[in-house]
Amino acid sequence: MAKDTFMHFLGCIIPHRYPSVEKAATLVFADLGMELLDMEKASCCPAPGVFGSFDRVTWATISARNLTIAEEAGQNITTGCNGCFASLWDANHELKHDDELRDAVNENLSVVDREFKGTIEVTHYVDALYSYAGLEKIRETVKRPFENVRMALHPGCHWMRPKNIKKKDDSEHPHIFRELCETSGATYIPYKDELICCGAGGAVRTADVKTALDFTKQKFDSLLAAGGADIIVTPCPFCELQLDLGQVEIQKLFEAEYHFDIMHVVELLALAFGHDPDEFGLTTHLQYMQRKIQPNWEVLGIERPKPEDATASE
Repeated sequence: MAKDTFMHFLGCIIPHRYPSVEKAATLVFADLGMELLDMEKASCCPAPGVFGSFDRVTWATISARNLTIAEEAGQNITTGCNGCFASLWDANHELKHDDELRDAVNENLSVVDREFKGTIEVTHYVDALYSYAGLEKIRETVKRPFENVRMALHPGCHWMRPKNIKKKDDSEHPHIFRELCETSGATYIPYKDELICCGAGGAVRTADVKTALDFTKQKFDSLLAAGGADIIVTPCPFCELQLDLGQVEIQKLFEAEYHFDIMHVVELLALAFGHDPDEFGLTTHLQYMQRKIQPNWEVLGIERPKPEDATASE
């Protein structure tokens, strides 16, 4: 099992809504000498707050089928989604420690000629970058530091919690995600509601989008009370969607206007490593497409051709 090679579990939101995250991840991992392998025939993780709440064995069976793909390849999994990480990590952990659940799951898996063996581990991009690549190597790879950029963070819920089992970080006083993001050179801005849910989780967004946006608006107002920030960085594409598209939805539902550039951590690092935004599709974010606007290139310190320059070059 190669230390710096991972099966790449994309989940649903990244390929369907934020393919820029997938491309940014491939660029960042390659720059750091790490390899991401396509995880062919993978399915939904499945969503832990939905499937897991209704039927534990069904949830664990679907998740275990994904785990067996990585087991067959002899590689650990990495994913850039907090929810996917929670589902895969939790299932992997529970199946290794619960004989009754493992027997029930393997009975189901036998129908498709698969068996969970418990031979691999599940990591998040944050784990892989922080623990395998290391902060020093990441800093050395930065070519375009985010000087004078004010950065707020949204770690999300599922990567760190429950902390007594996952032991990834202190979920009440986290530092790993912050230290990883600070390698970009941006200045971290703490705010009161940094650690609350974005509002989308647990199928709240699906059931009642207005209630979900109440959480999002509270986070934005808390950040503004702390002096504001230029960008908000998250390790989760579902949180990214809620914070990004949520600004458009809040404007319609609450008539309150916010303009934060939202980035996944690998998008932040791709820019910091010197990649052009068009190389991974940063401007395809939902708020940019719906509002017909661009990121704040000047604040981000990224030079872009002016419209007249682009016309002249043609």
